[in-house]
Amino acid sequence: MPEWIECELAQILLMTDSISSPQVIVLREIEGAGRSFMVHIGLFEALAINRQIHGEAMPRPLTHDLLMTMMTALGGRLTRVAISDLVEDQDGNGTFYGFLVVERDGGEVVIDCRPSDAIAMATRAECPIFVAKEVIDKVTLT
Repeated sequence: MPEWIECELAQILLMTDSISSPQVIVLREIEGAGRSFMVHIGLFEALAINRQIHGEAMPRPLTHDLLMTMMTALGGRLTRVAISDLVEDQDGNGTFYGFLVVERDGGEVVIDCRPSDAIAMATRAECPIFVAKEVIDKVTLT
């Protein structure tokens, strides 16, 4: 079982000049050495995260808002999100893996998802973000 480290969304870098430009979020340890690392995400996920942290309301629900509404309507509550793994290909490019933890009917349901969607959901639920220590050890900037 992995060791988990609580992190916070420290920064979001938007490059809106092109839909294919990489967007970056920076996650940082809340306690300990304060190590941080970057995750490249898509433009639409970056915009969803940015709108939420800046309190920008949309006239109609977007995908992450819809998911939160559905989860709540079905009796669930997002309690935490996690980045659980980093898988590198032969060229050294990595793909992060993540999941949501939803509390429902006294139990927990774990739902596989992209880390960008997990972070977007965490900003809406105001729940903690955890990262496997093994992942942080692989990718930290400082």
